[in-house]
Amino acid sequence: MRGKLVVLAIVLCAFLLGGTGMYFIMLNQGQTVIKETGQTTTGVIKCSNNIKIDETGVSTAVGKIYDATVTIQNYRVNRLYATGSGFIYKKTKDYGYILTNHHVIENNEKLIITLSNDDQVEGEVLGSDEYLDLAVVRIDAKHVAQVATIGNSEDSYVGDSVILVGTPVKYDYRGTVTRGTLSGKNRMVEVSVVTSNDFVMNVLQTDAAINPGNSGGPLVNVKGEVIGINTLKLSESDVEGIGFAIPIEYAMKYVDRLEKNEKIDRPLIGMSMLNVTDTYRIGQAGLEIDSDIKKGVAVVAVTSESGAYKAGLKRGDVIIAIDGKEVTNTAYLKYELYRRDVGDTLEITYVRNGKNHTAKVTLTKIQ
Repeated sequence: MRGKLVVLAIVLCAFLLGGTGMYFIMLNQGQTVIKETGQTTTGVIKCSNNIKIDETGVSTAVGKIYDATVTIQNYRVNRLYATGSGFIYKKTKDYGYILTNHHVIENNEKLIITLSNDDQVEGEVLGSDEYLDLAVVRIDAKHVAQVATIGNSEDSYVGDSVILVGTPVKYDYRGTVTRGTLSGKNRMVEVSVVTSNDFVMNVLQTDAAINPGNSGGPLVNVKGEVIGINTLKLSESDVEGIGFAIPIEYAMKYVDRLEKNEKIDRPLIGMSMLNVTDTYRIGQAGLEIDSDIKKGVAVVAVTSESGAYKAGLKRGDVIIAIDGKEVTNTAYLKYELYRRDVGDTLEITYVRNGKNHTAKVTLTKIQ
């Protein structure tokens, strides 16, 4: 039996390597295959000559995260409003620190944290941010049985096995483990924060079962390391197995500030804008946009003395790219803007009178 598994593994590896070229043509990624000792890698798919098929590795990985995973119940007006998940990422002498989603704890009046041994304790929100969709909650250190090992999604490859632990649907199903594949990386997904589809998140894609209540829970690799925070799924009736997670390294950039309840300062470009596809509102604003422009953001007004004003942007300009990256609509513009810092300079490409122009815009602080 062992011999058959080895043969199967070799055939599978050869198949993946042989199909890599077509795979990247389909994804239009055009990455170069780099040969290394004992393996071939494209930066997305990795195939080792030493393949081990062993189910015990999965249970071992679960054991490294299971007791660090918690259930979070959000109470409002003395009633249970929502149930989600989270995981303990740090422990000090006095406290255990939990990462979860902002939308799990949003507007809570009380949070009840349930540990893997069914002990319950009230949690305290230290800080959260709606655009990051991240929050930090702390509990007394005496309730912490395990701390998660933090990994890095950049070290993971499409096709890798991943594992979820959380509380899908309702409290009764706490501690549920699901397993699947890392289906994609750097997926740009439009989400609703303040208004409908007004922001874009760069997320990991997985086909592991994600249901309401899994939000905030850990996405881990086969080493038991957290590589993502489960945040949303496509829930259309004809869609199966498409869920998303925030890359853990992105989240960890902000935990110190969230622990201190520091406001996440976001830069200001200094203008009001509309999607070029929103023809009704553009008409109401009295703008005339070239019908040949199908994507981009129309400048409605520029704030005096702002970065946009000093760079020479004017009403009626259409922004089509930031630092060479296409800007499809206002959600994508906000994404490119909010991942920068106050004081950074952007190169904006815009259309004026049928011609492309560029301008350097220095970002200022939102007052």
